[in-house]
Amino acid sequence: MDKLLYGVAYYREYMPVERLDEDIRLMKAAGINVVRIAESTWSSYERRDGEFDFSAVLTVLEHMHANQIAVIIGTPTYAIPAWLAKKHPSVMATTPQGVNKYGHRQKMDITSPIYLRYAERIIRALLAATAHHPAVIGYQIDNETKYYDTCGAHVQRDFVEHLKQRFGGDLEKLNAEYGLNYWSNRIDAWEDFPPLESTINASLGAAFQQYQRSLVTDFLAWQARLVSEYRLADQFITHNFDFEWRTWSFGVRGEVDHFSASSALDITGVDIYHPSQHQLTGAEIAFCGDIARTTKDKNYLVLETQTQAFKNWTPYPGQLRQQAFSHIASGAAMVGYWHWHSLHNACETYWKGLLSHDLEPNPVYDEAREVGLALARLSPQLAGLKKQNRVALLVSNDSLTAVDWHPWQGHQFGRHKEHQYNDLIRSYYDTLYRQNIEVDILTVDDPRLSRYELLIAPLLYAVADDSLHRLNQFVADGGHILYSFKSGFANEHLKVRHERQPAIIRETLGASYQLFVEPHDVTLHSDILDIPPASAAVSHWMELLEVESADTEIWARYQHPYWNKYAAIVHKRHGSGTATYIGCHTSEAVLESVLTHLQHRIELRTGADPLRFPLIVKRTINRAGNTMLFYFNYSSEPQDITLTFSRGRELLSDRRYQQGNTLTLADWGVAIMALENL
Repeated sequence: MDKLLYGVAYYREYMPVERLDEDIRLMKAAGINVVRIAESTWSSYERRDGEFDFSAVLTVLEHMHANQIAVIIGTPTYAIPAWLAKKHPSVMATTPQGVNKYGHRQKMDITSPIYLRYAERIIRALLAATAHHPAVIGYQIDNETKYYDTCGAHVQRDFVEHLKQRFGGDLEKLNAEYGLNYWSNRIDAWEDFPPLESTINASLGAAFQQYQRSLVTDFLAWQARLVSEYRLADQFITHNFDFEWRTWSFGVRGEVDHFSASSALDITGVDIYHPSQHQLTGAEIAFCGDIARTTKDKNYLVLETQTQAFKNWTPYPGQLRQQAFSHIASGAAMVGYWHWHSLHNACETYWKGLLSHDLEPNPVYDEAREVGLALARLSPQLAGLKKQNRVALLVSNDSLTAVDWHPWQGHQFGRHKEHQYNDLIRSYYDTLYRQNIEVDILTVDDPRLSRYELLIAPLLYAVADDSLHRLNQFVADGGHILYSFKSGFANEHLKVRHERQPAIIRETLGASYQLFVEPHDVTLHSDILDIPPASAAVSHWMELLEVESADTEIWARYQHPYWNKYAAIVHKRHGSGTATYIGCHTSEAVLESVLTHLQHRIELRTGADPLRFPLIVKRTINRAGNTMLFYFNYSSEPQDITLTFSRGRELLSDRRYQQGNTLTLADWGVAIMALENL
């Protein structure tokens, strides 16, 4: 893309009155140059079976094009019309709770042949009507797709066929690998395969969830193939992935593999929502953006993010600008707001848009206009930004699923509603973020791992032998890895390794353990790490590490009458690299101490600024090859920064700075420095 996109989701169908021309006037005044339409309103375009009317879409296309506003067309398949559910009840997904009822969105079965037939028909009809319109720059296929817990008879039948192929039809091998002798769960005839929604076997249950994730990958690839039959050469295909939802975007999604599903796309899109007002930290913007950017190793689209949204998200003055440039600094090629106007009916009445219910300009709109004008002015310098990070955070859908089955906090039977895996992932990520250590986020089997100096691997619980051997080789070849507790414990089928833990990676650590306990009144003691006494407590999980090599350094021990002979954190040189293992759940202050010491020991070249949160610094390279530094103040107090680079120009103020100058960032402020080559 040759310019930054600044847009909104626009639903003319939801407007209480006709005001397309007035909306466009306000959009142009705010610098909006793209709108996203059509993904939510199948029933408006096909009010009765087979009767299509895209006049509303074509009117929007005509008016937008006349005003130099581009359009992204969404395939309207995530919310089915009432007549389809009534005519074909089988399109509703069967879940562990029973058959879904019509009403809410995303209650259909994405594998239903009947649903797919009708979805294909609406996609083909919509694209035949719109694909050659000059306003259309791309297509969003479906919307925040997941597998929606579908587990009907045909899904389970196809899963069994999948297992037959995976194990070559060998039931003995399947029984052995999944441990199905337990509680008489053994299967000795394929036709005796039990229902998956009631299984107590974690290996079988996790394999089914992995298969369900593949349904999403296949569904999006199917839609992408359909769209490709119609789209023009310069029109892109994207999708708006969402994240684990904890009243905002929080962590890795368990119901879709972002990395495999994005392979069918030209550019990855994401929906990113986050706390605001006094809770705004920028961590969610960065975390979700780092995943999106790394899926395809290039810029991505923020297809949805917030303007006002809820009453506790109405931004303080300056925050909307800060948020927009936070997305750009992470590699976003588009900042798109959900949505243009606040709805006057239905479920999301109080999820407010850029315009409030009165549909008039307001202080948030006014700030969005300032952002739009700045983005338009700075597009030549900020479009196509690249990052050259030296640290990668490894994430794993399989480990997330495994930890759901075997949680490390609380009771060890049954899955938790919220993913404890993400709790630890975010703990490690947020610690890196506060230290201004930028990361890429990718999977353990990604072929790009060798380009990084340091890998961070929290809760790498369920992983194949070959993957761990590759990580060992990464260390031997000069790389560095930081593992958390429970890493390397089980193979890809959740079968616990029968060696002393952490099994295969034990050789790089020179330490192992046989016992793990839930700590009570345990703290950490270290002569190496700077651990604040108030933050030294160990909680929820601790492994009693025993050192096996004279080369293994003990960075911290447990302080406890009975456990004090055991190590808690160890570090060892292996080959040309090093491996570090944190064998317990610690505070983020301890994580920060470990990372600080590790950077010093391995002479990590991250380019990180010595500043710490609430001052966040992001480093990028623009298309001209110039370094761009984004400075953010995530606090309500002004912050002074003593600049360390030689010379640069701040783009928002067009003011020049040099080494030793003081940059003052206002509360919730942002500055963009274009460094000048000497």
